[in-house]
Amino acid sequence: MVFDVIIPAYNEQDSIGLVVNGLSHENLRYIFVCNNNSTDLTEQVAASQGAIVLKESRKGYGAACLKGINHIKENCPTLPDFIVFCDGDYADDLNALSDLLMPLAEHRADLVIGSRVLGHSEAGSLTSVQKFGNWLSTGLIYYLYKVKFTDLGPFRAIRWTSLMELNMQDQNFGWTVEMQVKAAMKNLRCVEIPVNYRKRIGISKVSGTLKGSFLAGCKILWTIFSLALKRVFK
Repeated sequence: MVFDVIIPAYNEQDSIGLVVNGLSHENLRYIFVCNNNSTDLTEQVAASQGAIVLKESRKGYGAACLKGINHIKENCPTLPDFIVFCDGDYADDLNALSDLLMPLAEHRADLVIGSRVLGHSEAGSLTSVQKFGNWLSTGLIYYLYKVKFTDLGPFRAIRWTSLMELNMQDQNFGWTVEMQVKAAMKNLRCVEIPVNYRKRIGISKVSGTLKGSFLAGCKILWTIFSLALKRVFK
């Protein structure tokens, strides 16, 4: 079974090379770095380390991820079995890649979330706002859909056919929670594994500012409730 990796990246020139080099697995096919309108050398560094760089001018985490998905659908004659998503800031411990893929390879799961809550998070790597947001969001998902998550972590793997079934739409902060809510709604087999998390390189574009944290939190909650309402009135 083969898998591809999609990395959304915005101004990650100091970390993206470490991320690309840290991804190693015998079944890894392509690494797609989706350059989200960066103004630094993210694109050049990623390409120099062997990644396939895709350009997405629309700003937004989800927009960058969708760019990678659409590129695979339109340009790869052979589709991957799985897709791995990770961030470009070198905060994810990529040594857990094999553990992330194992439940998929063993046909025990359709979606695997790397949980920073279950693993070891370096001091200062997760802000208090992030911890509270994770607790609130995953609690709401459990209350509404009866599927237990502990984290909305970016390091995750999903079966390609399952990803297509979810019909992902969100173009910014709601991307990760949209995937988990839709997976719960469609009764996909969801598994979490512990992953370690370190301080990111550079300043976060979301949790690094009060405004970014507030907007992300609002979008996450809106995504949870809007999808719930769509299910009720479908």
